[in-house]
Amino acid sequence: MPPRAAPTARQLRLGLELRKLRERAGLNTKEAAALIGANQARISNIETGRFGLSERSVRALTRNYDCVDEDLVNALVAMTGRQRRGWWEDYRETLSAAQLDLAELEHHAVRLRLATVLHIPGLLQTADHARAVFAEGVPALPPPEAEDRVTYRIKRQRILYGDDPTPCWAIIHEAALRMRFGGSKTSRAQLQHLIDMSERDHITILVIPFRNGTFPGSGQSINYFSGPVPQLDTVLLEQSHGSLLLDAAAQLEKYRMVIDKMEATALAADESRDFIREIAQEL
Repeated sequence: MPPRAAPTARQLRLGLELRKLRERAGLNTKEAAALIGANQARISNIETGRFGLSERSVRALTRNYDCVDEDLVNALVAMTGRQRRGWWEDYRETLSAAQLDLAELEHHAVRLRLATVLHIPGLLQTADHARAVFAEGVPALPPPEAEDRVTYRIKRQRILYGDDPTPCWAIIHEAALRMRFGGSKTSRAQLQHLIDMSERDHITILVIPFRNGTFPGSGQSINYFSGPVPQLDTVLLEQSHGSLLLDAAAQLEKYRMVIDKMEATALAADESRDFIREIAQEL
């Protein structure tokens, strides 16, 4: 089987974690390859996500790398093999790899922590609100492409529904609540949607009002995806020119602290719900 031309973020992450384990074991690629009867090129392709791996291969590699963290090994094994094709693959010809990676990360996360200042998190947007957001894009999107993005955004929200929804904490600044995308009617419906979602047991929405002043992380939107083990957590920073994925231990710790501080600045869940209701009534 030829190497993958464009590995996904999840495939890249598996390779990266295996490289970390190899380096921690003090082995170079030639030594690691010799342990499994392969060549250096194969190890390089594994570590860059270009070769798929079986459960047996991952267990062999982690054993050779003296990894005794069984939870981590099992989590890495879960990232291998011929997994079922994700629904987001249907959009590979129309959306960017970064957008597909976002859905894949959300799908596999065991918990979500979202923090936004000027926008409602995509997972909590109504279709009309999302449509109004995409209408403000530069350059302007053709109507069919804009509608594809709206549909894609709504499909991503499936993880919040069903029998086993993903727990989600969202910290939203008052500025985002007052941005009237689509006009008063659309904004009112969006705020009511937030209220309704906040009443679900697995969803917590916290609001930072203007009156609470400054706080860390005010200049960016942060998406923190918790993996099955802490080593596999991922941070996604949304920026105007694209998204940035972070997974180094120091980076993860930094953004956990930032979100913790933002959460400490926010109103409690019940107060936040009442605050959203007050803003909706002003529209």
